[in-house]
Amino acid sequence: MTLCLLLLSFVALSVAVPVPRALTRSSWPEREPVLGLWVWQCLVATVLLCCLTALTLGAAAVFHTVRARVFAPAPPGVSQAYDLSAAPPWATALTLLLACGAAWTTAMLARELFDARRRRGQARAHLRERAPDLPAGLPSVRGPLLVLEDEYPDAWWMPGSPPQLIVTTGALHRLTSHQLDAVLTHERGHARAHHDWLLHLSTALATGFPRIPLFSHFCDQTHRLVELAADDTASRRCGHLTTALALIELNQHRGVLSCASSHRLLGERVDRLLQPPPRLLRRQRALTTTVATLVPLLPLLITFAPGLTALS
Repeated sequence: MTLCLLLLSFVALSVAVPVPRALTRSSWPEREPVLGLWVWQCLVATVLLCCLTALTLGAAAVFHTVRARVFAPAPPGVSQAYDLSAAPPWATALTLLLACGAAWTTAMLARELFDARRRRGQARAHLRERAPDLPAGLPSVRGPLLVLEDEYPDAWWMPGSPPQLIVTTGALHRLTSHQLDAVLTHERGHARAHHDWLLHLSTALATGFPRIPLFSHFCDQTHRLVELAADDTASRRCGHLTTALALIELNQHRGVLSCASSHRLLGERVDRLLQPPPRLLRRQRALTTTVATLVPLLPLLITFAPGLTALS
């Protein structure tokens, strides 16, 4: 068991510190944002699985009740292969640390979901106040599209049940039909990929563990890559130039071409649409996807290796 805990700790530290720093310096996620999001999710899953499996082994070594429940279905030789009775003293401290981390992670996720639901409720209440009254005789239930009277051009997707796409009259007046189609396709891309859940997860982990490079970079890159992925969805249907012009028209009053840090992502998105980077080769995409998918299996392999060896 000691070797398993050491290997799990090594894998978790390697994936949590040097790997995300190297990935943020790479340029290929900008060319393949969907694949980049998948790689970041696999890295986070690897660290969480390392912590979870190490917590399970440590708790089984420290607490006899947990050991009896974990290894109840297994033959006696499997429990002996882990040598849980000879757990080092630091295993107790590691188990308590991981237990506190698991509780803190759960609390951060619960708080993020609660805050998101509260913000969504407030936003829906604000929209009900701003939405125009329907003529008598029409049903009061809102459809998937809501048009607000506002001179500022804007459009956004409101997740929830039911989800709604909100467009202002300023956007309808300023955008052409093709540009409006690009904006709607962009927002539908966010909805179909459930980017809101990914943003909630990354925000919760970065808030709970701000000093861990993996979680902080995961949050920053997620907010960036989801926009690039939605841009690609819109550009594939409506064209790169149309999508770029729609982005400029919607954000011109915000300074889309400004050099300020708050608007830098908008400028990068416009440049990327006007000069789209070449995609990775199909073989490169397949190899990256396969490697990223197999990485989370590494902590499971480390954990189950002694038991599988005993059974064989």
